[in-house]
Amino acid sequence: MTPHTSAHASADAPVHCSIVPPHMLERLAESDNPAYAAAARRTLLVDVTQRSAREEAPPAPAGEVSDKPRRTLYDAEHGTGLPGVKVRDEGEAAVSDTTVNRAYAGLGATFDLFAKAYGHRSIDGAGMPLIATVHFDEKYDNAFWNGEQMVFGDGDGELFLDFTIPVDVIGHELAHGFTQHSANLAYFGQSGALNESVSDVFGSLVKQHALGQTADRADWLIGAGLLGPAIDNGVALRSMKEPGTAYDDDVLGKDPQPATMDDYVRTNADNGGVHINSGIPNHAFYLLATELGGFAWERAGRIWYDVMTGDTLAEEARFTEFARATVASARKLFGDGDELAAVLKAWSLVGVRTS
Repeated sequence: MTPHTSAHASADAPVHCSIVPPHMLERLAESDNPAYAAAARRTLLVDVTQRSAREEAPPAPAGEVSDKPRRTLYDAEHGTGLPGVKVRDEGEAAVSDTTVNRAYAGLGATFDLFAKAYGHRSIDGAGMPLIATVHFDEKYDNAFWNGEQMVFGDGDGELFLDFTIPVDVIGHELAHGFTQHSANLAYFGQSGALNESVSDVFGSLVKQHALGQTADRADWLIGAGLLGPAIDNGVALRSMKEPGTAYDDDVLGKDPQPATMDDYVRTNADNGGVHINSGIPNHAFYLLATELGGFAWERAGRIWYDVMTGDTLAEEARFTEFARATVASARKLFGDGDELAAVLKAWSLVGVRTS
């Protein structure tokens, strides 16, 4: 396996990375409730269609790399054509549509984390314009990154609410763009689980950075506030603090994420379980961040960022290779101190070897 080069980082990246995993939608599609099943089946069908045929986003305007975001919001008007009708551009005042304004703010919060914490201008490091479409399709229960832009569904109102509500969902999806333009982790098996985990890590950091939260005050949930009134026993899509505990519900089923390698799930579904086994590196990051304390983006996040942008990670990297890369980055950035010890401890606790 050879490390990626920036010249091909976006050429063979997945064109559709969504926040709600297929295993969740597939269970819902078999629901005894006709409305729930219909919403899930429609979402699955649209997802398949979007994976097979990507529509082109508007060309990015040329210009110098800026310290400020360049956001453009579009409204699909409940259709599936992308990008839709332009409804808000960078610097324009808030509009009457709350969904548009939330998406605009979330794009800005993501830009701010990367720019202010790491000096990384937009998700590609070169000031890439941030484009998003809201009100995609009817009762669409997902949000996704298609390789060029963000797309948000409104949810069906019972299973899922508006996908612009949790800022970490916005950060998660845009972080797929960050991965696409940096390490470009292959979207299958352990490298795919790392791809998903990196999006959860930076999605959570976007939320923590926006709220000014220290690691001990953060909820470490992905998608809190997204689950609708039909879900009686669920708080989010995933938990980085306690993988496997985000939901245990008659409608959704039981959260299948493992926290350690002892419970690693071997499956051919979901590209080899990319949304399931991501719980393991997610938990390692949580353990590292809380062991170090303070703001998680400053040291734990810095190590992850350095690995993703260091041009040393193979696209097909497995957990052990990623873990070793974090050890090397911790030593390079901080020496043989607390940070290195905390990295080694975190991976050991989740059962991933670093030597």
